[in-house]
Amino acid sequence: MDQQILGIIGLGVLLCAIFIGFPIAFTLGAVSIVMGFIALGPVVFDLAILQTLSVMQDSVLAAIPFFLFMGFLLEQSGIMERLFYSIQQLFGGLRGSLYLAVIVTATIFAAATGIVGSSVVLLGVMAAPSMIKSGYDTRMSAGAITAGGTLGILIPPSVMLIVMGPVVGVPATDLFAAAVLPGLLLAFLFAAYCMVRCWINPALGPALPLEMRAVSLKPVLIDLMIGIAPVIVVLLATLGVILAGIATPTDAGAVGCVATFLLTTLSGRMSIAKIKNCVMQSLQVSSMILLLVTTSNLFGAVFSRLGSADMIANFLASLPLPPMAMLILILLLIFLLGWPLEWVPIVLIVVPIFLPIIKAAGIDLIWFSTLVAVTLQTAWLSPPVALSAYFLKGVAPTWKITDIYAGMSQFMLLQVFAVILLLIFPQLATWLPSIN
Repeated sequence: MDQQILGIIGLGVLLCAIFIGFPIAFTLGAVSIVMGFIALGPVVFDLAILQTLSVMQDSVLAAIPFFLFMGFLLEQSGIMERLFYSIQQLFGGLRGSLYLAVIVTATIFAAATGIVGSSVVLLGVMAAPSMIKSGYDTRMSAGAITAGGTLGILIPPSVMLIVMGPVVGVPATDLFAAAVLPGLLLAFLFAAYCMVRCWINPALGPALPLEMRAVSLKPVLIDLMIGIAPVIVVLLATLGVILAGIATPTDAGAVGCVATFLLTTLSGRMSIAKIKNCVMQSLQVSSMILLLVTTSNLFGAVFSRLGSADMIANFLASLPLPPMAMLILILLLIFLLGWPLEWVPIVLIVVPIFLPIIKAAGIDLIWFSTLVAVTLQTAWLSPPVALSAYFLKGVAPTWKITDIYAGMSQFMLLQVFAVILLLIFPQLATWLPSIN
């Protein structure tokens, strides 16, 4: 059998196994070893060792457990809850104030952690009861929570961008800088959409009932300062030093961990059990991601060695399409794959296949990486497989899954609009890295 065809068959087997529900990391490893042994013989085991060592020696990937630990600490400490409720009280007399509180809190939490699943869960726990009690529209509420929660996949320090950097050959610091404006643009679009809809139809998000509002503004402002001050310190200790070029993501992650640990401990809401839980969650998620990175690198190495990646790239390059049309086609394929797959296999397996085409077309890699990130974020909000829906359903069981889907679809269209803006105006992604 031709080695290129063997690689294509291996890719098909891999995708089918993942769709069925087999664990991604172990499926990647098994398919890679079997496919490599058939084509290359025992040398595939040497290749597996080399790929494992290369991942272990990659200092950029060491930032992943740091940022995860920061996120879990902030989640367990209750700091984000205090911030949410203070923002809620500050805008209590405004229509749609809870939507605004959700989006603002989600943006701040995303900038402090870089994770998605826990953001949706945390926002659902904090906001859903208040939204139900205040008579907010279920669909809009679900859409705002899930859309806000997915900002963590894009806004730095995004774990996905840390992993994507070595794959595309771009420093993670440049990807962080590139994602700032698109992330803030999306947050603005989400908030503006909610507030305009509530202004047109007050029933979607009425002002908070008088009994739920604060009696005095002073304690609200005090709570707001207490809630936001630790987050600002964390942002300056991590994202600030990264964008300023003072430290690498790994160094900044270590500093941020220390700052977050001290701040959450001083808040008085942490305990030994909570800290232990944060450590174990960070260990579990980090191990999962790094194992996926290792096995994905092995699959990519075998796939490329067989020539299958070149075969697919040459086929796509032979299509009579201009570079922009080719870019849109690639983004569409990534969007469709984002329905059943998580971002890790897409970034580590699919993106490297398309990378030679992107380079040959002369497309800026920072711009392309940002487009991929926003597209994958869009897939998180796309029924029927959108993972965010199941995260929210778990903490808001009274909401129908159909209503959650309907709410997410509204914000998915805003995401698509953001992708279009990014395609028309590449400077949204390339301007900030160019001035660093």
